[in-house]
Amino acid sequence: MRASDRAYETLREEILDGTLPAGTTLTEVEQSTRLGYSRTPVREALGRLTADGLVAAASARALVVTDVADDDITALYELREALEVSAARLAAERRDSRVFARLHEQFAHAAELVDGGEHELQRYYDLVTELDAAIDAAVGNSYLAQALRSVRLHSARVRRSAQRNPERLRRAASEHLLICQAIRDGDAALAGHATHVHLSLSRTGALAASTNAVPAAS
Repeated sequence: MRASDRAYETLREEILDGTLPAGTTLTEVEQSTRLGYSRTPVREALGRLTADGLVAAASARALVVTDVADDDITALYELREALEVSAARLAAERRDSRVFARLHEQFAHAAELVDGGEHELQRYYDLVTELDAAIDAAVGNSYLAQALRSVRLHSARVRRSAQRNPERLRRAASEHLLICQAIRDGDAALAGHATHVHLSLSRTGALAASTNAVPAAS
């Protein structure tokens, strides 16, 4: 892996997990020293993060980690619904049922991961990522997969806030279980509907967890 790729992945993960929160200023020189890379790969990494929308120019020499406002969350979930409901329906029509049967078995125990520590919670998130990849593979549409990868990157930032709401995470695990079941069984209508319900409830939880939102039950 190239140094620029390693720098990009490190900085991206630090932004997604909140180690580098919104408003953090990033300079090429400072990050080169901190990460132990020369300025060229760090410059390339910062350029990719800018293209991702995770950082934006604060001045001629510095970038700042972008914030996710309530309007951004709403717009993001509108896009997610348009893409993910279609992907779930297509996956149910084109799936390898064995793949989703295995995922269904794993999600049947996902609530135990949610109620565990940080390591178990990360395993749950990894399982969600595995489900996303399985849906992409089943659909077999590179254009849709590319669009989904972009929206999921920003969704990951919003999703971290759900860590403060274990009950929402437990419900989400059950929702993923139903999505797996519907795709496994080839029920496109149920797969689309279950995905729609999951995203609707997730949006409510994300807005409630936002620092700009009035707390509400999710």
